[in-house]
Amino acid sequence: MYAALLLLSAIGIEVGATASLPRTRGFHDPTWSLAVVTGYAVSIWLLSIVVRTVPVSIAYAVWSGVGTAAVAVISYLWLGESMTWVKALSLALIVVGVVGLNLAGSAHA
Repeated sequence: MYAALLLLSAIGIEVGATASLPRTRGFHDPTWSLAVVTGYAVSIWLLSIVVRTVPVSIAYAVWSGVGTAAVAVISYLWLGESMTWVKALSLALIVVGVVGLNLAGSAHA
């Protein structure tokens, strides 16, 4: 349970940092640039704690898959990016892949 909360925190921080990237203006805005770099560093640090108890393949798949899907949804809802059926299907496939890896990992635990 502790690892799951840390992983969710790592994902949330990474998603926040990624969604903030446009505000860095190509890393020309020092405040936002520092926030983004700090967010990534904290996220990776939390992920490194998670992999003490969760297999790295599962933890990283969840971290990257959920993060990617969340950033895509946030980009569509708040950053003005388009959402095509190809993007939506691709996001669904990412989710299916993460679920599949979790099921495969728990079957061997």
